[in-house]
Amino acid sequence: MKELTQEEQLAIQTVRSFVKNELAPMAKKIDEDDIFPLETVRKLGELGLMGMFVPNEWEGAGLSHYLYALAIEEISSASAAVGTIVSAHSSLAVWPILKFGTDAQKKRFLPPMAKGEAIGCFCLTEPEAGSDAANLKTSYRHASDGYTISGAKAFITNASRAKTGIVFATKDRSLRHRGISTFLLDMETSGVLVGKPEKKLGIHGADSCPVDFDEVFVPKECLLGKEGDGFRIAMATLDGGRIGIAAQAVGIAKGAFERAAAYARTRTQFGKPIIEFQAIGWMLADMLTKIEASRMLVLRAAELKDSGGRSTLYSSMAKLFAAETAMETATKAVQVLGGYGYIKDYELERFFRDAKITEIYEGSSEIQRLVLANELKKEDFAL
Repeated sequence: MKELTQEEQLAIQTVRSFVKNELAPMAKKIDEDDIFPLETVRKLGELGLMGMFVPNEWEGAGLSHYLYALAIEEISSASAAVGTIVSAHSSLAVWPILKFGTDAQKKRFLPPMAKGEAIGCFCLTEPEAGSDAANLKTSYRHASDGYTISGAKAFITNASRAKTGIVFATKDRSLRHRGISTFLLDMETSGVLVGKPEKKLGIHGADSCPVDFDEVFVPKECLLGKEGDGFRIAMATLDGGRIGIAAQAVGIAKGAFERAAAYARTRTQFGKPIIEFQAIGWMLADMLTKIEASRMLVLRAAELKDSGGRSTLYSSMAKLFAAETAMETATKAVQVLGGYGYIKDYELERFFRDAKITEIYEGSSEIQRLVLANELKKEDFAL
């Protein structure tokens, strides 16, 4: 890990203080109520945590992706749901505007998003276009002074509270990835219908909703990039998004590990703490090693992102390894607690439920292996 500047140290201390004093005490309630924690998100916005890597000129904190990754880890170690909300907003909605938007678009959309006043969502996934992201059915056509979008999206994080949507649509399905464009959409526009949040296994409170677009008008100035750039924008955005999800996975693993280790130090069987039994001690040692390795991969990917380098390889490795580490760690942590690990009051069953999604969304583990295998085929491949 690199040495943090004084400003960065202060920022991460602010995150840790918020997590300890405000988020951790209410994480169980967020999970049980399964309602979007709007007040919590507003507080995050006030602290500058909804626009961490947005430059000061657009009213963001002007910090690095490196620090953003550390912040997502800290948040997710208490509440994976809130980690999901912040990551989807920042990596998937804020970043593409910052990277591909015009000055006018940045001036309009980024300040309220950076302050948490306008929550963002990323409308790419469809019922028949998940891993096959080029297979979009949502379409657009030219209209007077703009475009009209029609279609349906699925599993859209933050949709129930989103003000700004990054929407992907195609002008011709036969063109596959070459026909896709990206639009900046006010989610309160007539014709946008957000369905009820899905009832999920985990990350309760971070809603995932179907969204229908019925002849929704988008002004021409809200085209992000150029027509036909949509697939490239989506893939570039997901590269960064995977850093956020990998950081979330590290946070889930960290939270599960800390609870299991604390329990193992105090729980006695056969006259001694169970951490002194090799079966438990070695299990915890393996967890710790994989968590630290995951963190290093995440921070390496974040450093590449900050340097302007291509982060695809490390983003995919980080997402793959950290997600599988989160699932393995949560599973073993439940095992350490035995019957108590299966009881809600001990929290680990929540970490177990939350961990699974990190192996699925923003590119499943299988897709990450496919990405990595494709990188290996390149003649100029080098670590």
